[in-house]
Amino acid sequence: MAQNNYGHGVRMGNWNEDVYLEEELMRDFLEKRDKGELLIQRSVRLKESLLRPTQLSVSEDGHVHHGDSVMLVNPDHPETEAEVSLRGDLSLCLAPDELRTHLSDTPEVPCGLSAAPAGDPVGRNTFVILSAEPAATGDVLRFGQNFRLGIVRGSEGTTLSDITSASLDNSFDSLLSNCCPMREGQQEVPAFAQTSLYLSSDHRTLLKSSKRSWLQEVYLTDEVSYLNCWQAAFPDPQLRLEHEGLPIPANSKILINHCHTNRGLAVHRHLFLRTYFGKEVEVAAHTHLDSHRAEKPRNHWVLVVGSPRKDSCTLWDERTPPVPDTRALEPAAGPGAQ
Repeated sequence: MAQNNYGHGVRMGNWNEDVYLEEELMRDFLEKRDKGELLIQRSVRLKESLLRPTQLSVSEDGHVHHGDSVMLVNPDHPETEAEVSLRGDLSLCLAPDELRTHLSDTPEVPCGLSAAPAGDPVGRNTFVILSAEPAATGDVLRFGQNFRLGIVRGSEGTTLSDITSASLDNSFDSLLSNCCPMREGQQEVPAFAQTSLYLSSDHRTLLKSSKRSWLQEVYLTDEVSYLNCWQAAFPDPQLRLEHEGLPIPANSKILINHCHTNRGLAVHRHLFLRTYFGKEVEVAAHTHLDSHRAEKPRNHWVLVVGSPRKDSCTLWDERTPPVPDTRALEPAAGPGAQ
């Protein structure tokens, strides 16, 4: 059958139906544009919410506290098991599914995680430390103490300060249990809990594992359970017991272990992922040990807090630069040197 190459303006064939169809498509487009339901509008809103600048908490005593907004950074280290790896300091980031991002303004649940080069604090790499035990906001976080890591889901009406202020003088679990009942057998969930995601993990199964390494998966969910609980440990195994119960210093290397599975949060710099924000690397829950039964740098993390200075965003940016190695110049400076 020959194809009609004429437009409806020529008034051949079903030209009247074509005119009404084009008008209907235009009305549908304008209606979606006014409601903000176009794919380009959803994509712009999601990027603006996840890439908006955030302010990290400033530690006055050098320790990390409940309610602080921090970045989780894996310090730079060479990857000895692979030739190609992503170097530099990497921060834990929210990584929404590339296909599902076009269906909603907020990341779908469960949401994936990745590690990207650490830069300025933004919405997708800033986490809030929430208490999983009876503790007030502002109390010092200690080694061996259960805590949760929450992140704003991307709602325009909720900020990191809303999550922190909602847990004043109460633990996170007590807030959920003391809510006013809406119906019989149901409880009202706080507004900040409806727009927050929590770092979680669970045992590996045949249907549920990390994408590249097939190890235990780490993800973000909006369900509050024991799968959200984590603990911090001192990286040196010989001094780990001595540091149990001591305050966690900010901007220092620690281990973050999952309470339910006893697996450490790890970064695989040699396993690349294609995410909504570009090429990043995988994050999983697995404890990598060396020949001395000590955790490898893959499991090392730093809770980075904000800087009181205006010219830098974090204290991690104010680290002392490494001293250059001058041993190669010592022979030239000997007695026989001219």
